[in-house]
Amino acid sequence: MVMERQYLLDNSSSQMRLLIIEDDRESADYLVKAFREVGHVADLASDGEEGLSLADGGDYDVLVIDRMLPKRDGLSVIGCLRDKGIRTPVLILSALGQVDDRIKGLRAGGDDYLPKPYSFAELLARVEVLSRRHGGRAEETVYRVGDLELDRLSHRVARGGEELTLQPREFRLLEYLMKHAGQVVTRTMLLENVWDYHFDPQTNVIDVHVSRLRSKIDKGFEQPLLHTIRGAGYMIRDGVHSSRA
Repeated sequence: MVMERQYLLDNSSSQMRLLIIEDDRESADYLVKAFREVGHVADLASDGEEGLSLADGGDYDVLVIDRMLPKRDGLSVIGCLRDKGIRTPVLILSALGQVDDRIKGLRAGGDDYLPKPYSFAELLARVEVLSRRHGGRAEETVYRVGDLELDRLSHRVARGGEELTLQPREFRLLEYLMKHAGQVVTRTMLLENVWDYHFDPQTNVIDVHVSRLRSKIDKGFEQPLLHTIRGAGYMIRDGVHSSRA
């Protein structure tokens, strides 16, 4: 299982923003966790009405929709979105896997149909294909969190208009944290993506760099942006009051 997850991490495409509309709590939690573990942003709606509202107002790359939902069924959600001119790609997940069921789903406006049970690796691959086919998102070159700004092309970092000087490793660390703003970033994620270690060297290298980075981006500012999430990792986000190391 660990090897499969690492394979998906290594082979996953650029970050996508997904909406999962699924009423089964266990299945929904599994999907959200699995997509987030491979670097994507996943929002959740537990019924058709909530899902329609989020899909209508959100900027998503792909929607993953169960057919049988409370309040409004999945095909109705898709039909309503299409009637409004919303063309966000939709992958339908359903225990209804007969040919006629799949045809109904596609004719209702779905772009792909995956019967349950399914392999997450296949689901991920299908979602990535849908995102690419519909243009996906261009990778951001400038990240912003509150008044902190990082330009990946010029390697410029500024907060409140004041330019900050970072060492190369500090820049990579901040870039990774800002790319995953609002998400908990674990030590393992940092070791693999910032230090290129695929093992934990059991040193305090991360703590030292995070402490130095925090002193540069937060010192002298009223609102801290870099937070330590006890027992989990780190998070960079505007307006969050978390415990700090």
